[in-house]
Amino acid sequence: MQPGRSNEKGEPAVARVTYSIVEHDGGWAYSVEGTYSETFPTREAAHLAACRAALEQRQPGVSAGITWEDERGRWHAEISPGDDRPDVAVDD
Repeated sequence: MQPGRSNEKGEPAVARVTYSIVEHDGGWAYSVEGTYSETFPTREAAHLAACRAALEQRQPGVSAGITWEDERGRWHAEISPGDDRPDVAVDD
C-alpha cells in the first residue's frame, strides 16, 4: 500500500506487506510485490530469511520525509512516522 491511503472511515490505513516463498533462479527466494530476494539453496532457508526481513519491518525507526508518485503520475511529500510500521506476514 502506498503512503497516504485511508480506510473506509478516513483513518490512515495500515500497510500490509506479505513475503511469499517461491522457487526462483534454481533455488528458493522470498518475494514482495514482484521483487525477489537473493536465492537460497532450500525453502527453509528462504523462509527463515523472510522471517528475519519481516521482523525488521516491524521495528520502529526514525520519522522521515518521503516522496512518492501515485498511479496518476502525481508526486506527494509527507512525513512518515518512525512508529508507523506495516502489518507483516510470511506466506508459504
